[in-house]
Formats: sequence, structure tokens, C-alpha cells
Amino acid sequence: MGIFSSKRILTLILSVNLVLLGLCSASNVPANFVFGDSLVDVGNNNYIVSLSKANYIPNGIDFGRPTGRYTNGRTIVDIIGQEVGFKDFTPPYLAPSTNVAVALKGVNYASGGGGILNHTGKIFGGRINLDAQLDNFANTRQDIITRIGTPKAMEMIRESLFSITIGSNDFINNYLVPVVSNIEEKFITPETFVGSMISRFRFQLTRLYNMGARKIIVANVGPIGCIPYERDTNPNSGGDCVAFPNQIAQLYNSQLKSLTDELNAKLRGSTFVYADVYHIVDDVLQNYESYGFESASSACCNIAGRYGGLIPCGPPSRVCSDRSKYVFWDPYHPSDATNQIIAKRLVDGDACDIWPMNIRRLLES
Repeated sequence: MGIFSSKRILTLILSVNLVLLGLCSASNVPANFVFGDSLVDVGNNNYIVSLSKANYIPNGIDFGRPTGRYTNGRTIVDIIGQEVGFKDFTPPYLAPSTNVAVALKGVNYASGGGGILNHTGKIFGGRINLDAQLDNFANTRQDIITRIGTPKAMEMIRESLFSITIGSNDFINNYLVPVVSNIEEKFITPETFVGSMISRFRFQLTRLYNMGARKIIVANVGPIGCIPYERDTNPNSGGDCVAFPNQIAQLYNSQLKSLTDELNAKLRGSTFVYADVYHIVDDVLQNYESYGFESASSACCNIAGRYGGLIPCGPPSRVCSDRSKYVFWDPYHPSDATNQIIAKRLVDGDACDIWPMNIRRLLES
């Protein structure tokens, strides 16, 4: 009886400690501010005139309803929030319900089609590029200062979590756009284009720091040559990942890592964390069966193309019966199952996944 009671007490203590660990992660962080593109947009494009939208079926089929998320379920940042103990999903900036009281817990500024460069995504019409997202955060920041005063507001922002997931559109919907890209590539080398991205991003990240952000996660660009859209629009690749998009993504990523190291050394008190999404997704694609997937090349939501990559997911599309078996939800975006893997490796992963520390350690710092 005594041994049985001791085991029960030990189990209870361990359970309580695990719960407290999760609570401590989020309790140290007053708010979650999200910037980026369609990989993390949770509905901002619902409120603008744009060809890039996801607030219709079958998007959100496993979320309960379409919300403007470009996937069947949750985004990467949704899952990260859950993993570290945030009670609610971070709401879109443009939602009428996102007032200053809500903003005290964080805001999502991300926009489908958005990029680092301001002319990125112009084929969609409306989109909110990163400069405009930072303008929107500046408005939120001023609202918070007005609400709670400058000292408390700056302390809150200093302790908050910031994440930026952007850059893919600067390639997919800018430099690599068919026809347009042929012209650009004749006059602008990949090195020059990537250099312009890095230069602009340096300015944007420094601006975010100057507005008070200190804990900043910067995601790199994934293996975009492997998405169904690239496979279908480059039939000469023979069904393999398309080499050039991946090569230019890796060129950008190597310079982005150097940029985060530079900013950590230059900007006092900052922690810029480099999230190697390329490495994580590439690992999933190379070993997809070991992760429980059955398809690593085709879109679950598809209507045209060998890999379902030619037309965006929409009401006429066919949807696979088991979304958890597909790496990709649609021609461009990962499924909820893939987002779970990415998010959990960023939260608790090692230096190969995220550098110089994972998100859980960042929150405890």
C-alpha cells in the first residue's frame, strides 16, 4: 500500500510539473505578434480585395470552418501557440473584433501573397507586404501605449514573442513567375535578387527592433521547388523537386542566417532566432513514410495537374479522404499534419532545426 501510494504521488508530481512547464512558457510571454505570408495568415486577406483568399471551402475542413487559413486545419503559428500554452489563437489584425484589449495578447498581421519586397504578389492585387505589416504593428503599438502607458507597453513588447514567416512569395510570385521571370532573370541575377531581399529585410528587422521587439523568430524559405505547383509547372523535372527554386531558396537562406547572426551581434539585447524550416520540410519529404505520410508530392485538395498543382484549392476541388497522409494540403501549402511536425520541432528541436535556441528556451530567456 505504501509503495502504491508513493508511485501515485510521484506520478502526480510529474504531471503537475509538466502542466506547470507548459503554463510557465506562455506566462512569461504576455503577447504573440505574427508577421508573414499565407503560411501563417489566419484571415487578414478576408478583409481586403485580393485574388489570394482562403475563406471558402474546403479550406478549414478540419478546423471546423473556413477562416482564411490556407490549409485544412491549423497554421504553424497556431500550433506553436498551443504548444507553449497560449489559450487562444492569435487573431488577424483586420478583424473588426481585434481591438486594443485583444491586442494586449497579440495580433497576427500576416497576409497571403505578401513578401519582403513591396512589388511581390502584385499579380494578386491586394496583399499586405511586410513594410505595411510593420506599419500596422506601429499602429497597434501606439494603441497599447495609449491604453497602458509607455513604460508598461515597452516592457510588454520587450517580453513578447515575435515571429516572421516570409520570403517564399518573393520567389514563387515574383522572381520565378513564368514569363515575368524569364525577363527578370536576363537582367537580374539570383545573387542580385537575393541581395535586394536581404538588404530590405535587414531594414525591416531593424525597424521591428527599434519598435521594441527583442524575442524574434525568423523563418527561412522552405524547399519551394518541391511544392505541387512547381512540380506541375516544370514537367521537365520528371516529377522530382525542381532544382532551381530550391537552389535560390538555399542561397537566400544562407544569407538570412548570416543576417540573423549579424543582428544578434549588432542590436543590443536582441535575440533573433533562425528557424530552419527548409531543413525540417526537406527531412519530411525525404523520409515521408517514416512520418506516416503516403504522399509527399501531390496536393490533397486538387482539381488539375498530375500533382494537383495547377489550380488553387476551392469549392470545385477534390479532397483526399485522409488529410493526415498528405504532406501538402494544396498546390502551395502544407497540411495540418505537416504543420504539426514543423511547429513541434521549432518549439523543442535541436540546433539543426532552430538556432541558437528553440522556441521553448527563447520563452524562458
